[in-house]
Amino acid sequence: MKISGEVGTRIRRLRRSAGMSQADLAGGDLSASYISLLEAGKRTPSAEVLAQLAKRLDCDLSDLTGAPSEVPVKELEVELNYAEMALNNGDPNAAFEAYRVVQEKVTVSAQPEVWYRAEHGMARSLEHGGRLEEAVARLEALHSASLERPDLVPRLTTVIALCRCYRELGDLSHSIEVAEATLAELEKLELGPTVIGVELLSTLVGVYMERGDMHRASYLATRAIEQAGAITDSRALGAAYWNASVVMHRNGNTADALTLIEKALAIYAEGDDQRALARLRNAYAMVLLQSETAQPEVARDVLGQSLASLRDVGSSVDVAYCLSALAQAELRLGNGAAAIEHAEHALELLGPDHRLQSARNHLVLAAARLARGERKSAQDAYERGALMLEASESNRQAAFAWAELAEILKLCGEDERAVWAYRQSMRCMGHRETFLTGQKLTSRT
Repeated sequence: MKISGEVGTRIRRLRRSAGMSQADLAGGDLSASYISLLEAGKRTPSAEVLAQLAKRLDCDLSDLTGAPSEVPVKELEVELNYAEMALNNGDPNAAFEAYRVVQEKVTVSAQPEVWYRAEHGMARSLEHGGRLEEAVARLEALHSASLERPDLVPRLTTVIALCRCYRELGDLSHSIEVAEATLAELEKLELGPTVIGVELLSTLVGVYMERGDMHRASYLATRAIEQAGAITDSRALGAAYWNASVVMHRNGNTADALTLIEKALAIYAEGDDQRALARLRNAYAMVLLQSETAQPEVARDVLGQSLASLRDVGSSVDVAYCLSALAQAELRLGNGAAAIEHAEHALELLGPDHRLQSARNHLVLAAARLARGERKSAQDAYERGALMLEASESNRQAAFAWAELAEILKLCGEDERAVWAYRQSMRCMGHRETFLTGQKLTSRT
């Protein structure tokens, strides 16, 4: 036990406050002269003596030592479990506060395991609540700590969370850099497949899809399925199926995409993670919406189930994603007003941090406004969405957005701006102009 040099001063102050003499405090097993030496700082009391004095002074041991008293581990465990339950029940604010209270009760030097668990919990709560910039700040600190104290800080779960946050913030390059570096380290160690390793692969698949690198996404999705099958973990396999289905869908292979995502749904339906199941239903609905034989009514019903669940166990960001998908379903069904309402509500819930998803919502808004004949508003929304996607390095999606904007501009009779938008689309796909602009080609006479 650490004994402060001011312990004598504290003993004297507390004794006098209690109206006790040195003899009163000494009791039958200590002497008044010993108490006098303690108060003068000429003796260092043992832990047993300090415990006796604290009992007689009716105070906490920390009041004498000056060190924070250690909360019993069992009590802290109960509070940590409560925080985790709040997070799983879709209340990130309550979870953050509960984790913060736990962390304030301990010090990183005295109880590092509890301190880091609380810190990791606060970072996850911030991510879950859509406060991505704050989450990244804590996760980066945890990532640095994991390099020095791998016994205390979970490296892989921290990297996965960082990867997700950077993706949502639109910083796809940084997301890939962090995840690929960790993946390379795992390969050097030649470890066998693990559940957390499959989760890292699956997360990275999603980032590559956003960037339009479907070749790398397909390769990693295949690896994730192989590793998940090798460890026979149903949850890992479900996540691998989920991401592989999205890759196949983006590559135009809708039939196989539906098969895989239905397998994932069957796996998740047997578990108790209602939030994950609802989010998977969102992905399933999007495949139904965007397949060659689109089923918008079925998709809307599926999304209605998801929305009901997410309002109970999801965060505001989860609800925003579901509303965004509902907006697309309503648009397919010809309900432009409902599509605009859902998309605008989703934008409100997302806030400024979720740039990638906000960009998609602007594109949905653009299409809905165009369907209602609001061409100027549609142009503005398309241009804003395309610029946001391009800033997020989602060049493939940005190219499609610029091409759709070009079509709108052409319909509006703005041919010059339409050509400009088409050029933006081609640029996002990697095309660079061969000839210098502004020069006319002339033939020799």
